[in-house]
Amino acid sequence: MKIIILPFIILLVTACSSSRSTTGNSAGKSANDWFKKKEYLHGLQLEPHSSVDKVEFQRQYNGNKELWDKAFEYLKNTDLNAIKKGKYNIVPGILTASVTEDSTRNFEKTNWESHKKMIDIQYIISGEEKMGVASVAKAKVLKPYDEKKDVANYEVDGKYYVSEPGKFFVFFEGDVHRPNITTGNNQPDKKIVIKVPAVQ
Repeated sequence: MKIIILPFIILLVTACSSSRSTTGNSAGKSANDWFKKKEYLHGLQLEPHSSVDKVEFQRQYNGNKELWDKAFEYLKNTDLNAIKKGKYNIVPGILTASVTEDSTRNFEKTNWESHKKMIDIQYIISGEEKMGVASVAKAKVLKPYDEKKDVANYEVDGKYYVSEPGKFFVFFEGDVHRPNITTGNNQPDKKIVIKVPAVQ
């Protein structure tokens, strides 16, 4: 009896594993297709950076579409070159934008960070900076999550990209990022960060 049942169990486990793999691949393909079509931008002439987590982006967008649409609409309809430094309410108390125009910093003066409650859309309006990107799953916590500030700090090896006009970054809970790194001479850049509430 055991000899008959064992091959059946092996076959069942293999089938389930194959099904999960196919489902995962299907979800990834669907998210990639969605990401490439860029219909979520509604005509905004900016590109999402290739480092964006496509599956999580699609999940968060579909879970909070109205606010994401308002965020991209704000980027589309605001004269970003003319906007002054400061904090702006897109949806008061819910969806905000912060504009900075400060000097970029030496690497050792910057930190790896992540957020739980809010998702960052980060876009360089003028100038440039290096942006570090890594997975929180591979990071070592240096400062535990501060719920009031919605931030934790880490130590991790990540990839670095030059962030400049034309492409925006999106950072979810699973993304550790290290912004504001100078590309040389601590030149200032103008930047907008939009905070979108995360869907849990």
